Amino acid sequence: MSGAESLGNEGAAGEDVDRTPVPNADVCIVGAGPAGALVADRLAADHEVVVLDAGPRFDPADRLARQERAIRPFYGRPDVWGVGGERDAYENAGERGYPLNHARVKGVGGSTLHWQGMVMRLHEDDFNSGSERGVGTDWPIDYADLRPYYADAERELGVAGASDNPYAPPREEPHPMPAFEPSYSDSLFAEACEELGIDMHSVPNARNSEPYDDRSACVGYGTCQPVCPSGGKYDATVHVERAEGKGATVIDRASVGTLEHDEEDRVTAAVYATPDGEEHRQEADAFVVAAGGVETPRLLLLSASDRHPSGLANSSGHVGEFFMDHLFAGAGGTLDEPTRQNHVGFYTSACDQFYDEADETQAPFKLEFFNYAGPSPVEMALSGEDWGDPLLERLRDGYGNHVAMGGLVEQVPQADSRVALAEDRTDDHGNPVPRIEWTVGDRALDTIERANEIQVAILEELGAEVEWVAGPDATGPAYHHMGTTRMSDDPERGVVDADCRTHDLENCWIASSSVFPTSGAMNPTLTIAALALRVADDVDARLSGA
Repeated sequence: MSGAESLGNEGAAGEDVDRTPVPNADVCIVGAGPAGALVADRLAADHEVVVLDAGPRFDPADRLARQERAIRPFYGRPDVWGVGGERDAYENAGERGYPLNHARVKGVGGSTLHWQGMVMRLHEDDFNSGSERGVGTDWPIDYADLRPYYADAERELGVAGASDNPYAPPREEPHPMPAFEPSYSDSLFAEACEELGIDMHSVPNARNSEPYDDRSACVGYGTCQPVCPSGGKYDATVHVERAEGKGATVIDRASVGTLEHDEEDRVTAAVYATPDGEEHRQEADAFVVAAGGVETPRLLLLSASDRHPSGLANSSGHVGEFFMDHLFAGAGGTLDEPTRQNHVGFYTSACDQFYDEADETQAPFKLEFFNYAGPSPVEMALSGEDWGDPLLERLRDGYGNHVAMGGLVEQVPQADSRVALAEDRTDDHGNPVPRIEWTVGDRALDTIERANEIQVAILEELGAEVEWVAGPDATGPAYHHMGTTRMSDDPERGVVDADCRTHDLENCWIASSSVFPTSGAMNPTLTIAALALRVADDVDARLSGA
């Protein structure tokens, strides 16, 4: 039996692990993904911190075996990290099906265990979409408020980048590491883009272009999604381990089902179940919910009480509403020359030139120049029946001449796009599973067409035969769950205030992309990290009486 085949349910044999509550805890954090890990690391030196995560700890030694599983055609992405079953059940009820389990991980490290690692800052107008673009709403904070936290987050995650993007928001400091060099196919795209007057620039990556933070440089395995075996790409276990080194307690396989509160609207305990069937109450002075854009609203809705019959932090009625994702736009084909694809598992060049043209009818969008178009040699070898010379001939003739572009498009927040509780389906602990009601909107679909026009023009200028286009009818999500506990100065219009503290519960914060009032079209993790560091500062100040 190979290592990939023997991967099982991590933690199943670890029933001697102490998963009982931590006495005299100052802070309880729900979720050990990037937001929860960063908050824990910032607070652990001065406060008693406990982190609860519904999933297991994954042994780093298994990552090569997970890579082996990832490249086998038999396995899908969820198989690599053990996603599925009753624990991860969900329902769809919206105008579009949402494949929630295709790209999520429950476990210590969260989504960063399988993410691609792209880390851009939102643009200035993303924070003021309502006033500047005439659509959506304004955030109660602006870019200037988050700017120092963006820089802090880049240092914490370890970001490789360059100041060569004329369309990026202003910054005063360089990225912690130099950007990755453009790929060979980037050079092909560059010639076509120059002819069309389209600008290309580097992409900031949360992966090491050189040794950083006691982690090696990226070694180019090319399987960034869904697994990085080398540790060159950042994942949240970095800050989990750092927090534990400062005294934090991290309890895995501790599924939080409800948050309890008192008559003064203070959260008093997180009630969680462990693999042995026991139920525990973790008490603390402050609580930070960092469970992502789906599980965060679900937990608040599951915590309904006589005092809060519609769910905790839900006096506005907006918990779960305004569910957003980024929409994918893409196009690809083949060239009559080698393109050297699949040597790099992430893209190294992009185009933000059209981003700030956004208005009421056109959403912001960015363009991506892929380094992983078409099948890799491994995929071709494992998916065919040829061996020996016929296989070599097929690889020579069919590998490395593909080329493709992608792009992300903003979705307008809509109240009827939401996460709710299923009525008839429960998880492995008997709690209603999330029901996804995903509504996209015409603005995003029209913008996908605009992105496709540019992508096809670039490919045709390149001399490629365009073989596929992912347009409005073929679009899908980027698996960036946003908006379901939105931020607002007005308690009637949102769930948390400008500090991400819930309006209804004075000792409960939310650190998640769920607080985004709008999504922009930039990958959200750097903004999640920046907001998490800001949350940590606010929690620390309030606990310290500052």
